[in-house]
Amino acid sequence: MTSIKDIARLAGVSASTVSRVLNEREYVREEVRQRVLAIVKEKGYVQNHVARSMVLRRSFTIGVVVPYLFNMFQRQLFASMEFFLEQHGYKTQFFFLRWTEASEQSFLRRLKAETLDGLIFIHELDNPSIYRYLLERGLPVALCTFEKEEFGFPAVHVEEERSAHMAVSYLIQKGHTRIALITGEHFSFGRQREKGYLQALGEHGISVEPELVVRVPSYNPEAGRAGMLALLKRKKPFTAVFAVTDELAIGAMKALHESNVQVPGDISIVGFDDIDISAYTIPGLTTVRQPIFEMGKMSADLVCEWIARGQKQERTARLSTTIIERGTVRSLS
Repeated sequence: MTSIKDIARLAGVSASTVSRVLNEREYVREEVRQRVLAIVKEKGYVQNHVARSMVLRRSFTIGVVVPYLFNMFQRQLFASMEFFLEQHGYKTQFFFLRWTEASEQSFLRRLKAETLDGLIFIHELDNPSIYRYLLERGLPVALCTFEKEEFGFPAVHVEEERSAHMAVSYLIQKGHTRIALITGEHFSFGRQREKGYLQALGEHGISVEPELVVRVPSYNPEAGRAGMLALLKRKKPFTAVFAVTDELAIGAMKALHESNVQVPGDISIVGFDDIDISAYTIPGLTTVRQPIFEMGKMSADLVCEWIARGQKQERTARLSTTIIERGTVRSLS
C-alpha cells in the first residue's frame, strides 16, 4: 500500500509538503503541487488520517475554547470557524469553560495532557498563567472577539468602543436623550461597549444617569429580561435602551411585552451582534452587525498560518461594524 512517505520520496519533497498539497493548503509552488497530484493519481493513493498524524507527528486537531453556556452568537461564529478549519485539513475539539478559577485550572490541566496543533479562543480567560503557558509551549493560538496585547497573540475582533458609540449616537440622532444601558459583568467587550456608550452621551452633552445603567451576570436573554425589569422597577424615565448583545436585547423585549410596554412605540431598543434570530423578532431588532462569518474565517486562517510558517504572526484585525435598521427604534425628532 502506498504511503504518504512513498509519495514524498517519488515527488522529491517532504511528507509535510505532500500533506499541504492533499489538504489544498497554501505555501506550495504550483509546479510541486502538480507533480505531487500526478503521483497521487498514478498510485491511487487515499489518505489515511491516522497514519498521516503518525508520520507528521501532528494531531490535525485545533482546540476551540468556548463558554460553558454557548450562546447564539458563538454558535454562528464557531460554524464559520469550523468550516474554514476543515478547508485547511483540521478537525476541532471543544473546551467548555465556566467563569470560575476552578474551571480555568481544570482546562489548563487538560490542555497539558492533550495533543493539539493549535488553539482558538472564543472565550476570554481571566487567568494570565494560561496565556503564559501557551507562550512557553509555543502552541499556535488565535484570539477571536478579544485581544491580549501583553501576550502578542494574533487576534480578530470588532472595534468595540467605536461600534457602541455608533449605536448610541444613532439613537441620539433619532431624538433620544434618555438612553438606558443593559450590559454584563464579565469580559472586556462588555466594558468596552459601556465605555462607548458613555463617550457618546458625553460628546452630545447628555449627562450619565447611574440609575439607567444595569449590569447583569450573563449575556443571555433571561439576563436581558431581568435587566429590563430592573430598569422598569426603578421608575426612572427613559425612551431607549442600548443592550450590548442581541440576546440581552431580545430578553429586554420580552420583559417589555410582559409589562405591556410597546416597542418601539414606548421604548426603542438597539442590540449588538446581528445574530440570525434578530431578523425574526417582532418587530425585527435594530442592531450593530458584527461580520461573524469573516471573523470565523480570519481566526482559522491566523492559527493555520502560524502552524504552516512555524512562527507566530503578531497581527490584530480590528473589524468595522454597521447599523442594521429594522423595527425597534422610533424617531422622536
